[in-house]
Amino acid sequence: MTITFITGANKGLGRETARRLIESGHTVLVGARDREQGEEAAAALGARYVPIDVTDDASVAAAAADVAAHEGRIDVLINNAGVHGPVGDPGDLTAADARAVLDVNVIGVVRTTAAFLPLLRRSDDPAIVNVSSGMGSLALTHDPARPESRVIVPLYTSSKAALTMLTTQYAKGLKDIRVNAADPGYTATDLNGHSGFQTVTEGTDAIVALATEGPGAGTGRFVSRHGDIAWS
Repeated sequence: MTITFITGANKGLGRETARRLIESGHTVLVGARDREQGEEAAAALGARYVPIDVTDDASVAAAAADVAAHEGRIDVLINNAGVHGPVGDPGDLTAADARAVLDVNVIGVVRTTAAFLPLLRRSDDPAIVNVSSGMGSLALTHDPARPESRVIVPLYTSSKAALTMLTTQYAKGLKDIRVNAADPGYTATDLNGHSGFQTVTEGTDAIVALATEGPGAGTGRFVSRHGDIAWS
Protein backbone atom coordinates (compact mmCIF):
# COMPACT_ATOMS: atom_id res chain seq x y z
CA MET A 1 0.00 0.00 0.00
CA THR A 2 1.42 3.36 -1.04
CA ILE A 3 1.35 5.93 1.77
CA THR A 4 1.14 9.54 0.63
CA PHE A 5 1.41 12.70 2.71
CA ILE A 6 -0.02 15.90 1.21
CA THR A 7 0.40 19.38 2.66
CA GLY A 8 -2.45 21.85 2.21
CA ALA A 9 -4.79 18.96 1.52
CA ASN A 10 -7.94 20.39 3.10
CA LYS A 11 -9.12 22.16 -0.07
CA GLY A 12 -8.41 22.89 -3.73
CA LEU A 13 -5.70 20.96 -5.53
CA GLY A 14 -4.54 19.21 -2.37
CA ARG A 15 -7.96 17.86 -1.51
CA GLU A 16 -8.68 16.72 -5.06
CA THR A 17 -5.27 15.05 -5.25
CA ALA A 18 -6.08 13.23 -2.02
CA ARG A 19 -9.45 12.10 -3.37
CA ARG A 20 -7.97 10.78 -6.58
CA LEU A 21 -5.07 8.99 -4.91
CA ILE A 22 -7.38 7.31 -2.41
CA GLU A 23 -9.50 6.22 -5.34
CA SER A 24 -6.39 4.69 -6.92
CA GLY A 25 -5.54 2.76 -3.76
CA HIS A 26 -3.19 5.03 -1.83
CA THR A 27 -3.36 5.52 1.91
CA VAL A 28 -3.48 9.31 2.16
CA LEU A 29 -2.53 11.53 5.06
CA VAL A 30 -4.23 14.91 4.85
CA GLY A 31 -1.85 17.58 6.11
CA ALA A 32 -3.45 20.93 6.94
CA ARG A 33 -2.90 23.86 9.28
CA ASP A 34 -6.58 24.38 10.09
CA ARG A 35 -7.72 21.49 12.29
CA GLU A 36 -11.45 21.87 11.61
CA GLN A 37 -11.00 21.95 7.84
CA GLY A 38 -8.40 19.20 7.91
CA GLU A 39 -10.54 16.87 9.98
CA GLU A 40 -13.57 17.56 7.78
CA ALA A 41 -11.61 16.81 4.61
CA ALA A 42 -10.10 13.64 6.03
CA ALA A 43 -13.47 12.35 7.21
CA ALA A 44 -15.10 13.09 3.86
CA LEU A 45 -12.30 11.48 1.87
CA GLY A 46 -11.56 8.46 4.04
CA ALA A 47 -8.09 9.68 5.01
CA ARG A 48 -6.24 10.47 8.24
CA TYR A 49 -5.70 14.07 9.28
CA VAL A 50 -2.26 15.19 10.43
CA PRO A 51 -1.89 18.78 11.71
CA ILE A 52 0.92 20.68 10.02
CA ASP A 53 1.83 24.33 9.58
CA VAL A 54 4.68 24.37 7.06
CA THR A 55 5.90 27.73 8.39
CA ASP A 56 6.52 26.37 11.88
CA ASP A 57 9.48 24.12 12.71
CA ALA A 58 7.82 22.56 15.74
CA SER A 59 4.59 21.84 13.87
CA VAL A 60 6.43 20.16 10.98
CA ALA A 61 8.55 18.10 13.37
CA ALA A 62 5.42 17.04 15.25
CA ALA A 63 3.72 16.01 12.00
CA ALA A 64 6.70 13.85 11.02
CA ALA A 65 6.74 12.28 14.49
CA ASP A 66 2.99 11.59 14.25
CA VAL A 67 3.45 9.76 10.94
CA ALA A 68 6.48 7.86 12.26
CA ALA A 69 4.41 6.66 15.21
CA HIS A 70 1.35 5.64 13.17
CA GLU A 71 2.42 4.63 9.65
CA GLY A 72 6.18 4.28 10.13
CA ARG A 73 7.03 5.56 6.65
CA ILE A 74 5.73 7.44 3.65
CA ASP A 75 6.24 6.59 -0.01
CA VAL A 76 5.21 9.91 -1.55
CA LEU A 77 5.49 13.45 -0.18
CA ILE A 78 3.44 16.05 -2.03
CA ASN A 79 4.49 19.60 -1.15
CA ASN A 80 1.27 21.33 -2.14
CA ALA A 81 0.69 24.04 0.46
CA GLY A 82 0.98 27.47 -1.11
CA VAL A 83 -0.10 31.09 -0.88
CA HIS A 84 -0.64 33.70 -3.58
CA GLY A 85 0.56 36.99 -2.16
CA PRO A 86 -0.11 40.48 -3.51
CA VAL A 87 -1.27 41.06 -7.10
CA GLY A 88 -0.27 44.06 -9.19
CA ASP A 89 2.20 46.92 -8.69
CA PRO A 90 5.51 45.53 -7.37
CA GLY A 91 6.28 49.00 -6.02
CA ASP A 92 3.86 48.36 -3.19
CA LEU A 93 5.60 45.21 -1.97
CA THR A 94 7.07 45.04 1.52
CA ALA A 95 9.65 42.76 3.05
CA ALA A 96 6.87 41.31 5.21
CA ASP A 97 4.89 40.44 2.09
CA ALA A 98 7.89 38.62 0.64
CA ARG A 99 8.63 36.79 3.87
CA ALA A 100 5.05 35.54 4.16
CA VAL A 101 4.97 34.08 0.63
CA LEU A 102 8.46 32.60 0.60
CA ASP A 103 8.01 31.04 4.04
CA VAL A 104 5.19 28.89 2.70
CA ASN A 105 6.07 28.35 -0.96
CA VAL A 106 9.81 27.79 -0.68
CA ILE A 107 11.07 27.59 2.89
CA GLY A 108 8.04 25.51 3.85
CA VAL A 109 9.01 22.96 1.22
CA VAL A 110 12.56 22.79 2.57
CA ARG A 111 11.29 22.52 6.13
CA THR A 112 8.81 19.76 5.33
CA THR A 113 11.11 17.81 3.05
CA ALA A 114 13.89 17.78 5.64
CA ALA A 115 11.56 16.51 8.35
CA PHE A 116 10.05 13.77 6.18
CA LEU A 117 13.23 12.48 4.50
CA PRO A 118 13.82 9.78 7.15
CA LEU A 119 10.28 8.50 6.57
CA LEU A 120 10.72 8.55 2.79
CA ARG A 121 13.95 6.60 3.08
CA ARG A 122 12.04 3.75 4.71
CA SER A 123 10.15 3.30 1.42
CA ASP A 124 11.16 0.93 -1.36
CA ASP A 125 10.26 3.56 -3.98
CA PRO A 126 10.21 7.07 -2.47
CA ALA A 127 9.08 10.13 -4.40
CA ILE A 128 8.62 13.84 -3.79
CA VAL A 129 6.21 15.94 -5.86
CA ASN A 130 6.57 19.71 -5.54
CA VAL A 131 3.51 21.59 -6.75
CA SER A 132 5.05 24.45 -8.69
CA SER A 133 3.55 26.54 -11.50
CA GLY A 134 4.10 27.70 -15.05
CA MET A 135 3.88 31.14 -13.46
CA GLY A 136 7.46 30.55 -12.35
CA SER A 137 8.68 29.82 -15.88
CA LEU A 138 10.66 32.53 -17.68
CA ALA A 139 9.58 31.16 -21.03
CA LEU A 140 5.86 30.99 -20.28
CA THR A 141 5.64 34.36 -18.54
CA HIS A 142 7.31 36.00 -21.57
CA ASP A 143 5.12 34.27 -24.17
CA PRO A 144 2.25 36.63 -25.12
CA ALA A 145 0.17 33.66 -26.24
CA ARG A 146 0.17 32.25 -22.71
CA PRO A 147 -2.09 33.42 -19.86
CA GLU A 148 0.95 33.36 -17.54
CA SER A 149 2.32 36.41 -19.41
CA ARG A 150 -0.66 38.59 -18.61
CA VAL A 151 -0.60 38.47 -14.81
CA ILE A 152 1.56 40.44 -12.38
CA VAL A 153 1.95 38.43 -9.19
CA PRO A 154 5.53 39.24 -8.19
CA LEU A 155 6.02 37.11 -5.12
CA TYR A 156 4.04 34.06 -6.22
CA THR A 157 5.89 33.89 -9.56
CA SER A 158 9.26 34.43 -7.88
CA SER A 159 8.56 31.74 -5.29
CA LYS A 160 7.56 29.21 -7.94
CA ALA A 161 10.67 29.97 -9.98
CA ALA A 162 12.69 29.28 -6.84
CA LEU A 163 10.75 26.07 -6.20
CA THR A 164 11.42 24.69 -9.67
CA MET A 165 15.16 25.29 -9.25
CA LEU A 166 15.02 23.81 -5.77
CA THR A 167 13.40 20.71 -7.28
CA THR A 168 16.28 20.22 -9.73
CA GLN A 169 18.80 20.54 -6.91
CA TYR A 170 16.99 18.00 -4.75
CA ALA A 171 16.77 15.67 -7.76
CA LYS A 172 20.53 15.91 -8.32
CA GLY A 173 21.41 15.58 -4.66
CA LEU A 174 18.94 12.95 -3.46
CA LYS A 175 19.99 10.01 -5.59
CA ASP A 176 17.72 7.59 -3.73
CA ILE A 177 14.50 9.60 -4.17
CA ARG A 178 12.58 10.75 -7.27
CA VAL A 179 11.98 14.49 -7.04
CA ASN A 180 9.78 16.19 -9.63
CA ALA A 181 7.70 19.34 -9.98
CA ALA A 182 4.14 19.62 -11.27
CA ASP A 183 2.56 22.54 -13.10
CA PRO A 184 -1.19 22.28 -12.45
CA GLY A 185 -2.05 24.96 -15.02
CA TYR A 186 -4.56 27.76 -14.55
CA THR A 187 -7.08 26.00 -12.33
CA ALA A 188 -10.17 27.38 -10.59
CA THR A 189 -9.29 27.39 -6.87
CA ASP A 190 -9.52 29.71 -3.87
CA LEU A 191 -5.97 30.81 -4.66
CA ASN A 192 -7.12 32.74 -7.74
CA GLY A 193 -10.72 33.45 -6.78
CA HIS A 194 -11.86 30.52 -8.95
CA SER A 195 -10.91 32.43 -12.10
CA GLY A 196 -8.97 29.55 -13.67
CA PHE A 197 -10.34 27.86 -16.77
CA GLN A 198 -9.41 24.33 -15.71
CA THR A 199 -11.39 22.19 -13.29
CA VAL A 200 -9.69 21.12 -10.09
CA THR A 201 -9.58 17.57 -11.46
CA GLU A 202 -7.75 18.73 -14.58
CA GLY A 203 -5.42 20.74 -12.36
CA THR A 204 -4.38 17.63 -10.45
CA ASP A 205 -3.60 15.49 -13.49
CA ALA A 206 0.15 16.18 -13.38
CA ILE A 207 0.37 15.79 -9.60
CA VAL A 208 -1.45 12.46 -9.65
CA ALA A 209 0.63 11.22 -12.59
CA LEU A 210 3.88 11.93 -10.74
CA ALA A 211 2.56 10.44 -7.49
CA THR A 212 1.55 7.18 -9.17
CA GLU A 213 4.60 6.53 -11.35
CA GLY A 214 6.33 3.23 -10.84
CA PRO A 215 9.93 2.46 -9.92
CA GLY A 216 12.46 3.74 -12.40
CA ALA A 217 10.46 6.77 -13.50
CA GLY A 218 12.51 9.89 -14.14
CA THR A 219 13.65 12.48 -11.63
CA GLY A 220 14.30 16.21 -11.99
CA ARG A 221 11.34 16.78 -14.31
CA PHE A 222 8.77 19.56 -14.67
CA VAL A 223 5.44 18.05 -15.72
CA SER A 224 2.10 19.50 -16.81
CA ARG A 225 -1.07 17.58 -17.64
CA HIS A 226 0.14 17.59 -21.24
CA GLY A 227 3.52 16.01 -20.44
CA ASP A 228 7.07 17.07 -19.63
CA ILE A 229 7.90 20.73 -20.09
CA ALA A 230 11.24 22.50 -20.34
CA TRP A 231 13.00 23.94 -17.32
CA SER A 232 12.92 27.57 -18.36
